[in-house]
Amino acid sequence: MTTHLKCLLACALFGAAFQVSAEYHNKVAPEATAAETSLSFREIPLLDSAFISTAPTDRYDGLVVGELGADGGKQDLIVKLAEEIAAGKHGKYDSLLIAHKGKLLFESYYLRGRVNLAHFQASATKTYTSLALGRAIQLGYLSMTDLDKPVMSFLPDLDPTKFVQGVERITLNNALTMTTGIRISREKWQELEKNPGQLKGQGYIQTMFEHSAPITEVSQQFLYGTGPDLVMQVIEVVVPGGAEAFIKRELLDKLGISNYHWQTHPSGLPEAGWRVRMTSRDMAKWGSLAINKGKWQGQQLIPQAYLAKATSRILLTGDEDFHYGGKDTSSQGYGYFWWGADLKVGDKSYYAVSAQGGHGQFITLIEALDLMIVHTAHDNDASYLQITAERILPAFID
Repeated sequence: MTTHLKCLLACALFGAAFQVSAEYHNKVAPEATAAETSLSFREIPLLDSAFISTAPTDRYDGLVVGELGADGGKQDLIVKLAEEIAAGKHGKYDSLLIAHKGKLLFESYYLRGRVNLAHFQASATKTYTSLALGRAIQLGYLSMTDLDKPVMSFLPDLDPTKFVQGVERITLNNALTMTTGIRISREKWQELEKNPGQLKGQGYIQTMFEHSAPITEVSQQFLYGTGPDLVMQVIEVVVPGGAEAFIKRELLDKLGISNYHWQTHPSGLPEAGWRVRMTSRDMAKWGSLAINKGKWQGQQLIPQAYLAKATSRILLTGDEDFHYGGKDTSSQGYGYFWWGADLKVGDKSYYAVSAQGGHGQFITLIEALDLMIVHTAHDNDASYLQITAERILPAFID
């Protein structure tokens, strides 16, 4: 091949690469109309076409933006994955955002995803509750040693004479790791809910502590779903003005999050485990707070020591029922409402910690790569962590 032909070929290849890159620059992210924001999630119309950006727009919302490729990552690998997601090959994603080394480098929306639409979070809400407790510790309303104290010791309106045996064994640490030992049948709860008045305020916990099976060393094993309401009740008692105002003032306002919905629990407190909606960019703010060891724009909002504990695998939950995993995921564990797992790429393994909400709400942090992946979806069968291990991590490994 002559030098001239080589030059022409190189120029053609460069031109093709530039066209691919330019195709995903300078596009306007899809926004929900005022009418659409009032619809239920299932009523949101599907996008006519996916939005894929390798150079996210600076929306002056507190997130620093950059360009995929120029500021890190292999653009071709991520764009190919995004195009496959748009074609429906990996489940029903609504958004996928990627930040690397402190910069948002990739932003995409599919199906019912919109840049300004608060998406249901499901159990990712639990992680926000954990961070709210961390904020209370940072401000001195609680201490790290308080995590080992019985939950009942924080709630003055309870009547311990009516508790089942062993309630004093339930510490804040147990609540945060879902090892409370509380066991109440669905049928029993349905019966108790017929008298909603008894569930208001600390009455909710009183009812729980009265009607559980006895709390024993054997029963205090990991059981998903038990614990968030206890944590929110403690926050309600220890912070000034109550939990709802505290979460807004000390976290949502500081992170610049205003486009959200946080539903009220039957107790009258904010929901602790689900029924919250956030935009994908605001999810990235929660993730940035965590991956930066509790700092947001230079201010320490969450104690570093608390986050280190919260995002560690305090207990292993086993790989038999691995949430959204696959052949390259292992060692599933749990911290303080954060999931942990090892993601394998080649002969290396990377620890990933994630907030997880049912049907695909994820904030995944890989500290070793200074990498954050945020996505929303409405598909409970997709292997989200396997996709992260197999298709996203390789784009950020040299």
